Amino acid sequence: MSIHAAATHASSSPFGIGSKKFGMWLFIVSDALTFATLLVCYAYVRMANAESWPVPFAFSPSVLFSTGMTLVLLSSSLTMVFGVHAMQHGDRGRAVRWILLTMMGGAAFVVLHLTEWRHLISQGMTPAANPWGSPVFGAAFFGITGLHMLHVTIGVVYLGITAAGVGRGRFTEEDVEASGLYWHFVDLVWMFVFPLLYLMSVKP
Repeated sequence: MSIHAAATHASSSPFGIGSKKFGMWLFIVSDALTFATLLVCYAYVRMANAESWPVPFAFSPSVLFSTGMTLVLLSSSLTMVFGVHAMQHGDRGRAVRWILLTMMGGAAFVVLHLTEWRHLISQGMTPAANPWGSPVFGAAFFGITGLHMLHVTIGVVYLGITAAGVGRGRFTEEDVEASGLYWHFVDLVWMFVFPLLYLMSVKP
């Protein structure tokens, strides 16, 4: 990069990062604080009621099913990496295909999660009730997983818009990288939700 080009780049991006990526990082930091607060409050309530806190999930099929959901979401994060890599190399066609595969993984995760919700509701677990003990568990479970599922759903829509823009030649590499940051953040949040809500709630 020439001195003139470097100076131009620095003037257009004083933080050394594109405005779209910078804005996405700001959003991720603020949203991470929201999830962190919810998870810390959940952990506190759980420890404060350790003797009466329910452990409703059997290893099979509940934990195995949620583990499958986790693998689906992690796989979608990998396809997103490939999509960003393809866009960085100017291959818009491959980038669109990888983004579409990422969307499919996200949609599959939502469908699996809703299936799990329906099963739990059929057993009498709701945000206001819990047949295994404290109703707070039901409220916390549906609240935290519901918020995460909402983020995944928004992410699928966001990726769809990104894929359409890339396919039409309107979106740049930075747009794909920004959407990738969001998607990796959603996956990362799940890696905290999964052990805290599922693995620590397995029946002995």
